[in-house]
Amino acid sequence: MAKALERSIRERVPTLLTDLYQFTMAYAYWRSGRHNEPAVFELFFRDNPFGGGFSLFSGMHDCLLFLRSFRFTDEDVEYLRSVLPPATDPAFFLFLRELDCSGVTLHSVPEGTVVFARVPLMEVSGPLAVGHTSPSANLKSNAARFRLAAGSRRKLLEMGLRRAQGPDGGLTASRYTYVGGFDMTSNVQAGFLFGIPVAGTMAHSYVTSFSSLEEVWPQTLVAANGDHDNIDLISLTKGWLGRVCELLGAESGQIHEGELAAFLSYAIAYPHNFLPVIDSYSVTCSGLLNFCAVALSLFELDYSPLGVRLDSGDLCRQSVEVRHVFRLCSEQFSIPAFQSLLIVGTNNISEYSMAELNKKENEIDVVGVGTHLVTCTRQPSLGCVYKLVEVRGSPRMKFSEDPEKSTVPGRKAVYRMLDTEGHPFLDLLCLCEEPAPKACVAVRCHPVVGNKTCQSITPSQVSCLRLEVYTKGQITQPLCSTAETREKVQSSIQTLHPRHKRLQEPDSYIVAVSEKLHHLIAEIRKGSSNNSNFLLAN
Repeated sequence: MAKALERSIRERVPTLLTDLYQFTMAYAYWRSGRHNEPAVFELFFRDNPFGGGFSLFSGMHDCLLFLRSFRFTDEDVEYLRSVLPPATDPAFFLFLRELDCSGVTLHSVPEGTVVFARVPLMEVSGPLAVGHTSPSANLKSNAARFRLAAGSRRKLLEMGLRRAQGPDGGLTASRYTYVGGFDMTSNVQAGFLFGIPVAGTMAHSYVTSFSSLEEVWPQTLVAANGDHDNIDLISLTKGWLGRVCELLGAESGQIHEGELAAFLSYAIAYPHNFLPVIDSYSVTCSGLLNFCAVALSLFELDYSPLGVRLDSGDLCRQSVEVRHVFRLCSEQFSIPAFQSLLIVGTNNISEYSMAELNKKENEIDVVGVGTHLVTCTRQPSLGCVYKLVEVRGSPRMKFSEDPEKSTVPGRKAVYRMLDTEGHPFLDLLCLCEEPAPKACVAVRCHPVVGNKTCQSITPSQVSCLRLEVYTKGQITQPLCSTAETREKVQSSIQTLHPRHKRLQEPDSYIVAVSEKLHHLIAEIRKGSSNNSNFLLAN
């Protein structure tokens, strides 16, 4: 499985999956003899997505496997030779053919950690030409917000493969929505590669492909306990259907024969996994009646059907009606398990509609989410930033007309300050050479955004957010499985104060720099201003 996963990453993230200017800059560095100069880059993002109070960091597993397998093939190099300017020195392509990441060291926030805007997620140090190739990481904030909106009672099924931006987008979405708090995926390949529980029901196309009971074949089913010969399931179900119609006062003339045929055919194929979609025609006049009849037949033969899926209309209202019918059948026909059959809702669910479910009476046990989850319709991109912060041991800083787009220079350590209840309240960026802050000892710092006035804070606990995960071509931390990362994510979210977890108008989390780093920023700004007159110098 590990080999399959690494092969999948090589196929999904080949070495050429980068921007052309990475190669033109690498050539310019190489041409000037600067390609091996030691440099440090950082990856961060400027704003929490979806107007939220936090994000989640994951994807280190993929990043590390990418670094370990980083190589240019002969085919890669020949393609680059065809697209780079003809004047490119042929020796550069020999350099590329031998290039790897053995000289790269990667420090990172621990996998599965809650993170905030402006905090460096990863630090890449190594040769200048190689460091420009940015490793990728993913943030699972959208899935976590769906989980918070849904609450802990409901199961969440990710089913966005067909709506994702290409096959890789679908595979990535399946993995990271599971990490972010979803329980299952419909994506079989994601289940194979990442060990995610897979689940599914049936499509409307399956239901509408049947038109009559003559299309059901075979028509018989052996009881689960083996006590009976083949039972004619069609005849058995017709009997139950009459009893259900009588119980509910329903008109049998509105029941769709093709739908019943589809349910019977599927039930014969999977009597232990019967969970059909019941809104292809009419939930109350056909789908629910047909389901109850087939499910009662299965119970009579000692099977355990699973439930139903609702995919249109008012899911809350319909789920209440369906549960009411389940309870009536349970009582009337003395089948206790019938009242607790699953009800799955899957009608273009968004974060907003998920939150609305908690405000209305409903009986939905499982929610399936696709489009709004995997495409992040509210904010399709995060806006990660990958910037140089040091070269040859000298800090580098980007200035900007927009102060919010300035960068924080130098190699840094990152510490999380916790209050007396264990909630994080501030992340502190320090220069690497500074001593680490200590618990119960006051620290002076300056917020990165907003009011930058110096503050004094006293943490009850301090944790370091920077781990070395890759050096000299070797992965130096154990790789987490998808399930392990999911556990870490859920644990990290639990540490947050409720005011930072609010889906609407959460409190802003403070990210600050130490006094020493604050002074360095001021000195670089001042030095840049002085250096602007270099043309006037002798």
